[in-house]
Amino acid sequence: MAPDGYCEACGKAQPKPRDHQEKALDGVAGVSDRGLRHHRNEDAFTIAGTSLPDGEPAVVAVVCDGVSSSPRPDEASATAVDAASESLLSSLERGEDPAAAMRRAIGDANRAVTALAHDGRSPAQPGGGVNAPACTYVSAVSAAGLVTIGWVGDTRAYWIPDDRESAEPYRLTEDDSWAARMVSAGLMAEAEAYADPRAHAITGWLGADAEDLLPHTVSFTPHVPGVLLICTDGLWNYAEAATDLAFFVRTDARTEPLAAARALVNFAVTSGGHDNITVAVLPITPAVEEYEPTLLDLPVQRPASDTPAPAGGPSRAAAGTGGPAGTGGGGGTGGGRHDVTVPDLPPLPPLPDLPPPPAMPPMPAFAPTATPGSG
Repeated sequence: MAPDGYCEACGKAQPKPRDHQEKALDGVAGVSDRGLRHHRNEDAFTIAGTSLPDGEPAVVAVVCDGVSSSPRPDEASATAVDAASESLLSSLERGEDPAAAMRRAIGDANRAVTALAHDGRSPAQPGGGVNAPACTYVSAVSAAGLVTIGWVGDTRAYWIPDDRESAEPYRLTEDDSWAARMVSAGLMAEAEAYADPRAHAITGWLGADAEDLLPHTVSFTPHVPGVLLICTDGLWNYAEAATDLAFFVRTDARTEPLAAARALVNFAVTSGGHDNITVAVLPITPAVEEYEPTLLDLPVQRPASDTPAPAGGPSRAAAGTGGPAGTGGGGGTGGGRHDVTVPDLPPLPPLPDLPPPPAMPPMPAFAPTATPGSG
């Protein structure tokens, strides 16, 4: 292959290292693809794992999308990813709060991308100044049961539960874009705004010419198993709503995150591949909550003579042996029979007799009142 990336034998352009990338670690996976229309991949991503000071594991994923109208967008996204991931890992290892670590990482990424505008390689604008490299940003941290998201621009994060019947998929980010502003101002319906040609004009990004950088962060604690997706618009353009995107997320995404990421990228490519596509998948399995039994968790003990079992039928204790208390499956120890209900309270002691009320004193006699005009 020649230095210009073309095959010396056939004359065709050869794949570049960033045209298609896959990474997988324990607890996270990601895939990025150039798509079908762009000549290079201007997306960048990384995934990493570390430990908090108490030994608790933490997982980090960062995804950035270079702004195509700016110079060197591929460098901007790669620079932001490197700076943010290094910042996040260092902060988490020091024990910094994930939300504070996220804000710090976005600031570090912005400074790194801003520096590209002053390295002498960015083209000058007419009348002076420099056309600065720029990118959008989203990252996620999963540690100690808490998920923290940070973003600038229109890269997104979605929560997709395993059970999509009892728990609803949800978009966690709000775009910094023209369409989002129109919707939030009540000027246009969401479908109308995102169908407008101006929909994807971003209002927030990283870079030297970013005005009033406003990093967004959100944290939540999942109570059901599922996956967190962070992605560029090359994916969500084809399934913007969380419920629509969830349809294309494999049901085994939590146990097979790399396969899930591949499937999502393939979906975007086969849907047109008009943009670069990047997605990272973070499986989330909440810890089982442990608790001490309370009064409401304990079975109601009843005398053996109460409510005898029907002839030939099992006793309640036998039917429920081994089941957890308070779940409808029993919970007895094999001794007395019981109903799995809220326990009966002990009877209240009888109220003491009240003393008789004191006798009313006799009313005093009143003199008759003279009527007006009686003299």
